[in-house]
Amino acid sequence: MKPEPNDVILHTVTKLAAVIIFTFSIDLFWAGHHFPGGGFIGGLTTAAGIVLLYLSFDIERIQTNLPVDYKKMAALGVLISVATGMGGMIYGDNFLEQAFGYFDLPVFGETELATAVLFDVGVAFAVIGTAITIITSISEDEL
Repeated sequence: MKPEPNDVILHTVTKLAAVIIFTFSIDLFWAGHHFPGGGFIGGLTTAAGIVLLYLSFDIERIQTNLPVDYKKMAALGVLISVATGMGGMIYGDNFLEQAFGYFDLPVFGETELATAVLFDVGVAFAVIGTAITIITSISEDEL
């Protein structure tokens, strides 16, 4: 009988790295409409963190802890992006025309709110859903 591998170091380092990757992906996402970043690269970084978890732990364990249907997530992301893009057309503007304004929020003070963030949420969902679906589909193929 083959002994069970001791993956304590691998699992511990993976958990720490995943937290760092997810934090960085949030930073990339929020920087998107003023600096390089946004929904695409934030979603891709999030997908990379999820793939790291899949590689370190077994697939069943990750799917139990992250019970997400990534195909539905991708479809929802495309729907959000298209709906946000069409929002401008309702008011007679161009497709993907954004609206923004400055609001005085109690804790944050004067804050810019823009519809581009909603579009980026849709893009991020579409990228995460598509990337994870592709990776898990490839991993299920037998040689």
